[in-house]
Amino acid sequence: MKYRLLTAAAVLALSACNNTAEDTTADTTASDTAMTEPATVDPDATPDAATPTTAQAFVDMASASDMFEVEAGKLAQQMGKSQAVKDFGAMMVTDHTKSTADLKAAAGKAEGVMVNPKLTAKQQSDLDALKNAGDNFDATYQQQQVAAHEMALSMLQGYSQSGDNADLKAFATKTAPVVEGHLSKARNLK
Repeated sequence: MKYRLLTAAAVLALSACNNTAEDTTADTTASDTAMTEPATVDPDATPDAATPTTAQAFVDMASASDMFEVEAGKLAQQMGKSQAVKDFGAMMVTDHTKSTADLKAAAGKAEGVMVNPKLTAKQQSDLDALKNAGDNFDATYQQQQVAAHEMALSMLQGYSQSGDNADLKAFATKTAPVVEGHLSKARNLK
């Protein structure tokens, strides 16, 4: 995992160097120093946990997150073994349906931003795993919910701090505490 993160950091660093013909006479001291110093990488971060910096990237990630939570919540209501899992699933459907409506309202104020939710490959894989979890449904659901809410919280907090659209930043700021509450409940789900 660390190797992949370091490789990704190296690729980003290399792509940041603009080696066009016009730059051949430029002083390379800064880029040489950047290439020889070790990159600071969070060992627990995943490539999917990147904070979106553009309005459209944020909307894409947030809408996919909501869609995943709604679909997984529906499965929890149908396939959950414990009442706690069924109740949590119902809360996910309600809260993330509201979040989607709020996201659409905020995105509607941003020029050129479209809400078109599409699950990531990982989210689709997680839903497929839930459908096939059988007797392990509750444990699988809890594990996925903790991971999904950790990622969503990180995304919301990151965009709230460094996003490029005031209305979407406000949405992220308002939604983060709700997701943080979901994360706490997911961690304690029995």
